[in-house]
This record gives sequence, structure tokens and C-alpha cells, in this order.
Amino acid sequence: MTDPQVRHSNKSMNENRLHLMRWAPIPLRLMVGLGFMQHGFAKLGRGPDAFAEILHAMSVPLPHLMAWLTLLTEIFGGLAVLVGAFVTAASVPMAAVLLTAIFTVHLPYGFSSIKLKAVTAAGAQFGPPGYECDLLYLACLVALVIGGVGPLSINSFLRGRRFVGNLERR
Repeated sequence: MTDPQVRHSNKSMNENRLHLMRWAPIPLRLMVGLGFMQHGFAKLGRGPDAFAEILHAMSVPLPHLMAWLTLLTEIFGGLAVLVGAFVTAASVPMAAVLLTAIFTVHLPYGFSSIKLKAVTAAGAQFGPPGYECDLLYLACLVALVIGGVGPLSINSFLRGRRFVGNLERR
């Protein structure tokens, strides 16, 4: 290939890559959003009082209030991330939940989220999880806040509806 053909080929590859990069936040939104919502619905399914008892045993102040705040943060924060709406605002209480979980529950068990203790006839037996998954959730939230939530999101829909000068974007 001649030099202009090489430049055109490289430019085309870079344009394709840039086009694909905008989709990168979607798997992050799916994992974080659904993961948080699953944890919130699990707490709701067992009853907020059951989680409040755990918080009380850990000497968390106002355990019933904190149980509800945690549960609502997980469900609605997860939903916000999933649909790509108000992610920066939702990330603050979500990060607080994760950091609290790291320092009050998971830190003594180390980094790894998988602790294989034994394999029995009933299957694999695991120990308590470390803080690895919490750090992954935090990293995903940071990536979404810094890099944006990508297409197929409420934010991109709202951005497309803003007025630019006297003309509405289509």
C-alpha cells in the first residue's frame, strides 16, 4: 500500500474503534445496575428488619433507618445506573454503601472474593468473601462517572432533547 492508503486505512480503523468505544459503558451499567438491584431486592425479600438486626449486631447506629437507606440505595441507585440516569449523583450513596461494606464486613477476609475451603460430596464449600467485588463495583462507578454512561441511556436521551441556541436538537 502506498503511504496515503496506509493513512486512510489507519484513520478508518481509528474511526471504527472510536465508534465502538462509546458502547463500552453498557456492560458496566448492566453489571453494576443489576448487581446492586439484586442485593437490594434480596434484602427486601428477607425483610428490612432482618438486615436491621444484622446492622444492630454490628453496632451500626439507627439500624432500621440505615437498613432502609441501604436497601433503597441499592434498588434505586442500581436502577439509575442500569438506565443511565443521574449516575454521578447515584454513585455517591452507592460508593458509601460499598465502602461501608468493605470496612465493616469484608476487610478481615482479605482481597479475594472466592475462598475455597473444601470440596465435598455436596459440592464446593466457600468461606466469607473479601472486598474484591466491592472494589470492582467502585471501579465501574468511577469509570461511568468519568467516562460517561454511553448510548441507550436516559442521559443520552435527555442530552438529545436539549436546546442548542434557538434550535432543538433532533
